[in-house]
Amino acid sequence: MRSVSVLGATGSVGESAFDLLMRAGGPETFRTVALTGGAKVGRLAQMARALRAGIAVTAWPEKLPELRAALAGSGIEAAAGVDAVAEAAARPADWTLSAIVGAAGLPPGLEVLARGGTLALANKETLVAAGPLVMARARGTGARILPVDSEHSAIFQALQGENLDSVEHVTITASGGAFRDWPLERLAQATVAEASRHPNWDMGQRITIDSASMFNKALEVIEAHEFFGIGIDRLRVLVHPQSIIHAMVTHRDGGSIAHLGAPDMRHAIGYALNWPARAALPVPALDLAALGSLTFAAPDEARWPALRLAREAIQTGGAAGAVLNAAKEQALDDFIAGRIRFTDMAPAVEHALDLAARAPGFGQNPGDLETVLAWDGFARRAAAQWRGAA
Repeated sequence: MRSVSVLGATGSVGESAFDLLMRAGGPETFRTVALTGGAKVGRLAQMARALRAGIAVTAWPEKLPELRAALAGSGIEAAAGVDAVAEAAARPADWTLSAIVGAAGLPPGLEVLARGGTLALANKETLVAAGPLVMARARGTGARILPVDSEHSAIFQALQGENLDSVEHVTITASGGAFRDWPLERLAQATVAEASRHPNWDMGQRITIDSASMFNKALEVIEAHEFFGIGIDRLRVLVHPQSIIHAMVTHRDGGSIAHLGAPDMRHAIGYALNWPARAALPVPALDLAALGSLTFAAPDEARWPALRLAREAIQTGGAAGAVLNAAKEQALDDFIAGRIRFTDMAPAVEHALDLAARAPGFGQNPGDLETVLAWDGFARRAAAQWRGAA
């Protein structure tokens, strides 16, 4: 019986993973070592009971009494706090899904790699903030990282049996999010509610807003660079409103291999869960005749400046990824809280990058978690400072 853990079980990706695990037999097929979540401790307890998990952890210490009450009589251990999340990740499991949102996913992800486990990575911030550190850790312990972002899973699948040296370029597609057809002059008035409605994907609020600003795609470009070792000169972004093609790999002979599928995260999660085999999944096959047509457009960087910031961060290297990611998280917090406008997020991130570029050590890759977290704090303060100055 394979052992599994799900970090971030109560988010949208975690819910999809739970659905797949239960459909595959739940506790009769998998031994669930650990489930972690945030404020939704009632739901976390339901999942833990259904999968007969060894431990359930909430990242919120104040929620521990509620979690313990919800698990009473089950025999499932309960714990709380970020250190407890990391400790749960360190427990041996054959397969661990990291679906925690934001930079908070980095420490537990490193714990999985430190024990040489298989990390199914849906948390893009892990590689954006600390790509060289993460990949070196995996190499050093023999750990395996399987991409779970739909675009990176698509690239991974398209590259099976291929030589990366023959690749001319890789194209990551983007839906364009909630505002792809809005007039530019209207974007400054966009509300949080409007930014939280994705036309294709059913995702959490933060990633949905990141899709509208294209910061989600910006992080994915950096993630592809770090995971696959592809230079920015070979990475492209294409707006594809239907979200059917998730990525394409174009070879130097002019041929392209594209991955097509319904916009359903269960495909990428299921592929990673069953890799290297392919198992039946509750994802409908495409009916291309019913779709009729697929459309594409080049992204407008005046509308989506996040793409330029990602390109510049890759070119700069060093701590630029950690700073961009943390500043983006701070700017997103501020937009959701109503402190800045939708169009203020990119300038806040650029301000943080400009300040960081003048700080000692910015050009060096962070060599440990403490250095990554130090740059994370710097960037959050810088983005908040821009808010105060704007």
